[in-house]
Amino acid sequence: MARPDGDGADPGIWQPVSAGIVAALVGFTSTFAVVLAGLTKMGATPAQAASGLLAICATQAVGMLVLSRRYRMPIALAWSTPGAALLAGTGAVSGGWPAAIGAFAVVGVLIVLNGFWQRLGRLIAAIPAEIAQAMLAGVLMPLCLAPMHALTVSPAIVIPVIAVWLVLQRFAPRWAVLAAFATAAIGAGIDIGIEHRRLDLAAMVPRLELTVPHWSWPAMIGVAIPLYIVTMAAQNIPGVAIMESYGFRVPWRSAMTVTGIGTVLGAPAGAHVINLAAISAALSAAPSAHPNPRRRWIAVFTVGCSYLVLALVSGALVVLAAAAPKGVLETVAGLALIATLGTALTAALGAADHRIEGAVTFLVAASGFAVFGIGAAFWALVAGLLVRGVLSTRRASDPPRPRDGERPAVG
Repeated sequence: MARPDGDGADPGIWQPVSAGIVAALVGFTSTFAVVLAGLTKMGATPAQAASGLLAICATQAVGMLVLSRRYRMPIALAWSTPGAALLAGTGAVSGGWPAAIGAFAVVGVLIVLNGFWQRLGRLIAAIPAEIAQAMLAGVLMPLCLAPMHALTVSPAIVIPVIAVWLVLQRFAPRWAVLAAFATAAIGAGIDIGIEHRRLDLAAMVPRLELTVPHWSWPAMIGVAIPLYIVTMAAQNIPGVAIMESYGFRVPWRSAMTVTGIGTVLGAPAGAHVINLAAISAALSAAPSAHPNPRRRWIAVFTVGCSYLVLALVSGALVVLAAAAPKGVLETVAGLALIATLGTALTAALGAADHRIEGAVTFLVAASGFAVFGIGAAFWALVAGLLVRGVLSTRRASDPPRPRDGERPAVG
């Protein structure tokens, strides 16, 4: 007999378990390269980057286990992929890696405050979507150009990676990045064997590298604030909307508390930020995870368990990435972000009335412009808001435009 709250016969526990394993594998393999690139650009050593990947896997895993079990809902968490891309675009800041660690911890505190202080949430929501998305697009642009640059230095590996990604985009888009990563891993493995590069087996053992946070105003302004805005605008708020589309109301205060505290705890080990999953949330919240909505939390619980296992391979991934030919890791990261770049550009430049401020924000963010040790992402927000303020004054003084099909008044 069909369950009264399901869409058919109960398929058992294996459907949500398998959905959770697939969601974890897709989420991890498709964007871990972006995380490593971001942490490395901020000044992390290979050991610190491996520690950051381990810590962020563990903190989001524990968060999913707690939230899914407590609320019996598929509340999926993830690392902030746009945030990692922002770190890669920002690069090292004044104070180095310890200052970056301090910025990560501040972001966690802001996320917790967001759950209890509604005014802070309204302040973030007041930032025009075009400007926030244009900033994200500008940050993503250099990373998405990486495959083109890598073609000139490692064509024998990069060309097959791009070809596999393109074919899978046509026939199985969900698996395109995973297949590209597998192709890159095979190509890099062959190259390592041919060149007889030695691998540091001791560095493959998972371990945490703790760093004492350093508080630097350039890092707070240039890293913490843009990272917080990107995480809220591109991850947490869309994550809530996606969950609502499947009939789930996310407990906002609890979700922000868990992700914020998890971010603070993971920061000394190198984890940048955890948040609500957005696009990947559909893998465990949709009917494909289980026809009965009350059983879909099992899928997210499985995702959490899977990430605890995946955390153990963080050191090995960093060692292999370091030994791989130049540009291979960046190629996978760039391909993984192309879809996000397209979405951000559409949101930033789609509305004709706000296209100028979107374009200015995008250009400043993509330029790598930095002043007083503060990166381009912050100045892009400033430039976009300034241009919007000036143009809004002009628009307010302009006469109303005639509607389509109407003739303007004469005389």
